[in-house]
Amino acid sequence: MFKPAVILSLIALIIFACGSPDQPGEVSQLKVSENHKYLMKKTGQPFFWFGDTAWLLLTKLTREEAETYLENRRRKGFNVVQVMVLQDIPQVNVYGDSALHNGDVTAPKVTPGKSPDDSSRYDYWDHVDFVIDRAAQKGLYMGLVLVWGSNVRAGKVNSAQAEVYASWLAERYKDRKNIVWLNGGDCRGDDSTAVWNTIGTTLQRGDPDHLVTFHPFGRTQSSMWFHDQSWLDFNMFQSGHRRYDQDDTGLAYGEDNWRYVRVDYNKIPVKPTLDGEPSYEGIPQGLHDPSEPYWTDDDVRRYAYWSVFAGACGFTYGHNAVMQMYRPGDDPAYGAREYWYQAIDAPGAGQLQHLKNLMLSYPYFERLPDQSLIAVDQGKRYNYLIATLGENHAFIYTYTDRNMSIQMGKIAGDIVNASWYNPRDGSYTEIGEVQNTGIRTFNPPGQPANGNDWVLVLEQVTHAY
Repeated sequence: MFKPAVILSLIALIIFACGSPDQPGEVSQLKVSENHKYLMKKTGQPFFWFGDTAWLLLTKLTREEAETYLENRRRKGFNVVQVMVLQDIPQVNVYGDSALHNGDVTAPKVTPGKSPDDSSRYDYWDHVDFVIDRAAQKGLYMGLVLVWGSNVRAGKVNSAQAEVYASWLAERYKDRKNIVWLNGGDCRGDDSTAVWNTIGTTLQRGDPDHLVTFHPFGRTQSSMWFHDQSWLDFNMFQSGHRRYDQDDTGLAYGEDNWRYVRVDYNKIPVKPTLDGEPSYEGIPQGLHDPSEPYWTDDDVRRYAYWSVFAGACGFTYGHNAVMQMYRPGDDPAYGAREYWYQAIDAPGAGQLQHLKNLMLSYPYFERLPDQSLIAVDQGKRYNYLIATLGENHAFIYTYTDRNMSIQMGKIAGDIVNASWYNPRDGSYTEIGEVQNTGIRTFNPPGQPANGNDWVLVLEQVTHAY
C-alpha cells in the first residue's frame, strides 16, 4: 500500500475536490473549461459530471420520496440528476396536479401562491421547484429535459409552441444555479430539427448562464446534427443498451462507447462530450426481452472508464428500476425486477464514485487521452486497453485483468511509482518504484476474467498525488 503521507495527501485532495460525503458540495453555475474539453464551476473548481438517470423523478415521487432519493445520491457522490420535466402531454404528477392547461405547452398550469400544506395552492411546477431546490441544498445539479422527444415526434409541440414553452422555463429557472438544460430526449436530431433548434436558441437567449446539451437516440450523438450550433455547449451521446451482436442501429459501434468520445474529441470547434445513457444496470441486454441476460455493475464500470479515459468530461449512470421509478402497483417496463427504493443501493451506484474520486485526485484539466502508452496489443472488445495521460501521471484501464505492455517515459523522471487502483472499492495496491524507460509489462492482481477490472496508475515520484 502507499506510504501514510501519500494516503493522507490523497484523502485531502479528494475531500477538497469532491466534498465530504457528509457535507453537500458547493453549487455554483457551470461553464466549459478554458481548453473546451471539460466542465468546471464558475468558482474555478473542476466539475466531473457524475450523473444518475432518474427520468420520472418529478412525476412519480412524493416530496418525501424525492428527499430519500436525492439524499441517497448525494451520499454516493453523484452530482447530476437527469430528469424529464414533461414525459407526456398532457402530464400529471403523483399528487394529481396537471402541468398544462388542456395539454398545451404554451399554457403551464400555475396556481398563485405556494403552500406545501395546502394541496389547492401547491401545483405541478411548485413540486418541480421543490425538487430542484432540495437538490441544490445537497450540492446536486438537475439536468432537465424540457419535453421528451416522443411528444415532439407525435406533433404535440411545434416550433412556435416550443419557443413559448422554452422561454417560460428559461425565465422561471434562470436564477437557480443548479440547472443544466437537456434538449431533445431520446430522439434523433434529424427528426423535428426545427423544434430542437428553436428550443436551443430560445434557452441560449433567455438563460445564457446555464449550459445546454442534447440527449439523443440510442447509438447516436448530438454532434451528428448540432455540433456547430452555438446553443450546444457540450455534446452528449447515448451508447445504448445493446450487445455487440445486437447492434443494428445508429453508428453500430457495439459496446465500444469510447468510439463516440473519439469522434467528438477531434471535432472543431472543440466541445466537451460524455455518455449520457449507456447500458443501465439491471436491464435486459437489448432492452426489450427479459429472457436475455441483464447488464450488471461490471458492465457499467466498463462503460464509465472506457469513455472517461477516452476523454469524456464525465459519465451518467443508470439503473432500470430507478430511471422509471418502478414502485408497487406499476407495470414494470423493460423487465424491472426490483423497486426504485431497493435499486438505489445497487452495486454499480456505489462503485462509480471511485472513478470521480480518481479523476479529481490528480490535476484535472491537463488530462488527455493517449493510446501510445500501450506499446503492444491494445486489444479489441472486452480486451481493449485504454489510457489517459497527465503531465506527471498516467492511467491505463483493463476490464479483463489482462497483462499490459506499457511504453514508459511518457511522464518525466527516471523512476515512477506504480500501483493498481480497484474500480470496485477505490483501494490501491502498491507495485512500487519502477524504471521509467523502455517497455514494461504489468500483471494486474487476480485471474483474467470479465469484470476483474483494474487501473494501472503511474506517477512521477516527486509528484505523488
